[in-house]
Amino acid sequence: MAKITVPETQLNKNGKAIPLLGFGTAEYPIGYSDNLKEHFLDAIRLGYRHFDSAALYLSEQPLGEAVAEALKLGLINSREELYITTKLWCNDAHGDCVVLALQRSLKNLRLDYVDLYLVHWPVSAKGGVCEFPVKEENLLPLDYESVWKAMEECQKLGLANSIGVSNFSCKKLEKLLSIAEIPPAVNQVEMNPLWQQQKLREFCKEKGIHVTAYSPLGAKGTLWGTNRVMECEALQENAKAKGKTLAQVCLRWAHEQGMSVLVKSFNVERMKENLDIFDWSLSLKELNKIRQIPQKKGYPGLEFVSLVGPYKSAEELWDEEI
Repeated sequence: MAKITVPETQLNKNGKAIPLLGFGTAEYPIGYSDNLKEHFLDAIRLGYRHFDSAALYLSEQPLGEAVAEALKLGLINSREELYITTKLWCNDAHGDCVVLALQRSLKNLRLDYVDLYLVHWPVSAKGGVCEFPVKEENLLPLDYESVWKAMEECQKLGLANSIGVSNFSCKKLEKLLSIAEIPPAVNQVEMNPLWQQQKLREFCKEKGIHVTAYSPLGAKGTLWGTNRVMECEALQENAKAKGKTLAQVCLRWAHEQGMSVLVKSFNVERMKENLDIFDWSLSLKELNKIRQIPQKKGYPGLEFVSLVGPYKSAEELWDEEI
């Protein structure tokens, strides 16, 4: 199979375009694999150029090693050919910790800058430990002003080309936009045909915020995932009629909504399959069938809900968008 070139889209008012298909580096249990570098090198060989990491995932170091090896092997000509995202975990979501946290991530990644730095969740934590789940007694409300000001400082210092958020509802984005000098370029959220997030997508489009979809196949086999997407009858029928896999139909659907989408498989054949979504399209009939699928959030984030924390219910965490 020849290397596939992934299409890109420009983010709001700043430099580099984001590839519309990215390679996720989260695994469960966290830190389970000992050969992540080789998986990332396989992905680069196949044509993946967008890699999504996070302090929590323990994938920054092997990703950095893979980038260095890819340069050495000539798989890429320069670091600029890659789009690297990482994220700020809750324990460092404090105004005086953000820049230092990104500097640690950059050291792990062996990079001078990341293309995108995201606030991982709209919550902070005390205790100084990067852990999941966060202990209930350590959950704290996010200080939007000080944290976002520090995120803006990361961009001004050249440590991140763009800054954004993850798992933010419309209401939380509104709050952030009201105090931001530099608006978030991206909101990375759970999205798939069974959780299409129409309201959030329309809001983000209006505000010039690009949406990146995670768990596009439901994240089966993880702590937070379900089988609902892969077992959906309407999607199975669409895939059969199209002569494609159900996974490809889900990824193509996300692509046709204008989002970037993150996939994660360490199986080389599936990695190839996930790239094969750009030279065909879904018909209006197939899109309408997907639009009619009953909607329900797959991952309610109950680990961030606590009677002693900032969010007492899933409804509060997502502002009813569940």
